[in-house]
Amino acid sequence: MRRSILFRSSLVVASLAFLLAGCATNPDQSPGAPGPAASAEPELVGDLTVYAAASLAVAFDELATRFEARHPSVHVLPVTYDGSSTLATQILEGAPADVFASADERNMQKVVDGGLASNPQIFATNTLVLVVPAGNPGGVTGLGDLADPERTVVLCAAEVPCGAASATLLSKAGVTPSVDSYEQNVTAVLTKVAAGEADAGLVYVTDAATTGDIETVETDGADAVVNSYPIAALADAANPEIAEAFVALVVGQDGREVLEAHGFGSP
Repeated sequence: MRRSILFRSSLVVASLAFLLAGCATNPDQSPGAPGPAASAEPELVGDLTVYAAASLAVAFDELATRFEARHPSVHVLPVTYDGSSTLATQILEGAPADVFASADERNMQKVVDGGLASNPQIFATNTLVLVVPAGNPGGVTGLGDLADPERTVVLCAAEVPCGAASATLLSKAGVTPSVDSYEQNVTAVLTKVAAGEADAGLVYVTDAATTGDIETVETDGADAVVNSYPIAALADAANPEIAEAFVALVVGQDGREVLEAHGFGSP
């Protein structure tokens, strides 16, 4: 009798152990299914080439650093910054870019029409401000002073987004500027004003915040002339997964934090 009782007790203990082992198994995981490690996304590996509007330089350098930190096996090559029209032309002529970020929708549309991008996303906005050298030696007080031939004025060229926006702003203000120099990107305008080579120029508010060698002047009507910035992974990107991941970073929370910190507006 004692042997029978011990046998039955052993059966009970074995059954309980089996049940406990079953409870320890993930109920949502079928036998033989791969564990979490097996379902993880593959690591991104390779280089990334980004072409971006000159006004994005400081913000995109920071975003590139964040992207590399998040994807240690990805190397972001030095970002190519220039006027959006120049970059769009280079891309259409076969430049090996993976991602294009433009300071306006018009130049992005050229790339889309060329079949090299689709579904661009707006990720930031920007407005213009009138800037003068530190100390304002030309005594500039507003947009109207840009019509004075006695003052040296520098603006972005018309085909560049900041140039198109400048033309719109001045037209709305009824000002015909006396321009001494047209530049191919906003950085060149800022550089000339900061160096004292011009009495005044129009740049984006984000660019004006990057140097202490200039002062800003109240710019009536600037809030009504807004540039929208689109970004897209290019159709012939060497590594489409990396390109799409960078775009996702820019349009996501990381991008929003960095861009707002550098003065860009929300889409």
